[in-house]
Amino acid sequence: MTLSRRSVLAAAGAATSLPLLSPALLRPARADTPTIKIGVLNDQSGPYTNTGGLTSVACARQAVEEFNPSAKGFNVEVITADHQNKPDLAVSIARQWFDRDGVDMLLDVPTSSVALALQSVVKEKNKVYINVGAASSALTGEQCSPNFLHWVYDTYMLAKSTGGAMVKAGGDSWYFLTADYAFGKQLQADTTSFVKAAKGDVKGAALYPFPGTTDFSSFLVQAQSSGAKVLGLANAGSDTVNSIKQAHEFGLDQSMKLAALLMFITDVHALGLDIARGLMLTESFYWNMNDKTRAWTKRVLPKTPNNYPNMIHAGCYSGALHYMKTVAEMGAAEAKKDGVATVNHMKKMPVEDDCFGKTTIREDGRHLVPAYLFQVKKPAESKEPWDYYNLVATTPADEAARPLADGHCSFIKA
Repeated sequence: MTLSRRSVLAAAGAATSLPLLSPALLRPARADTPTIKIGVLNDQSGPYTNTGGLTSVACARQAVEEFNPSAKGFNVEVITADHQNKPDLAVSIARQWFDRDGVDMLLDVPTSSVALALQSVVKEKNKVYINVGAASSALTGEQCSPNFLHWVYDTYMLAKSTGGAMVKAGGDSWYFLTADYAFGKQLQADTTSFVKAAKGDVKGAALYPFPGTTDFSSFLVQAQSSGAKVLGLANAGSDTVNSIKQAHEFGLDQSMKLAALLMFITDVHALGLDIARGLMLTESFYWNMNDKTRAWTKRVLPKTPNNYPNMIHAGCYSGALHYMKTVAEMGAAEAKKDGVATVNHMKKMPVEDDCFGKTTIREDGRHLVPAYLFQVKKPAESKEPWDYYNLVATTPADEAARPLADGHCSFIKA
């Protein structure tokens, strides 16, 4: 075959128009390391800033640092946002995280109205949702979800431990100061059931607007005039701190016993022992409980030097750690694929960490941990910074959670 000069030139031109392949592209492709994304969604500017906030983020990142997921074949990225205690904002953030940013798991999420609003979004997107900061027992009850785990406490636990102890001590008549949203109302309802079961009486309740209330004086006057022996504070965070401070200023704590139904060590610190001494409260974690809790606190404190961890912070560490252990066992690709399957796997695996020891997760998603009833120390009893609690009683893990059948969770088979 004879080639003309024109055909040779045409062939040469075609050859030079082909793209050049780099040496790197000629080598076999290396698979990318999968990345798991954890989104810590909480209050970073409102009444729950210290009870959760950036300390929760630091504790989740502490779990990643200690677990070292890259050694197990995947990476973990922790991102965060402030939901400002607004359900609509939280839903918008979560949708963006799932649809655009590839978030696989929601963590913390205080404020029960926010927590409940996110249930349907997480279920729709089939992601994993570990709630630590919200308390409503409805989250594993009538509004349960197979994508959901409730990690360290709920309103039933608080009502049984703190409320029950107050009734046993003679507090058989109550008046409630209640935050007007899902958490406050549920906590009041759960505590009322324990008071009435013990033949006690509820003389009334004052609902106050949440968030945004800082002056509780008019509500405290109503409580004092009720004649009740116990003022049940169905609130949390800075609301609890402010209501206790104002009750102390008015001398109300001389005529009524104060039952802080949800209080954290961070709240005690904000009040100071002179005011907080003698208060009874329930937490499922205390940094000074044992050698392991002290060692863990020592590891995390450099990242949160002005805020010792409470049960929410410890729960964010514990929940993130158990999730990563599950991802490592399932494989990152499988875990990312199906949130319900991942949650089911988490329920089957035993839970163990330095904060809560060995624990289990129940079928309805309730993480079973003991409830510790503490009394706040007098100033003279405190021997070191944040040494604030005396242990009064322990409710075993299986008794601290509402009976499974009483929750009426829709996906639990009778």
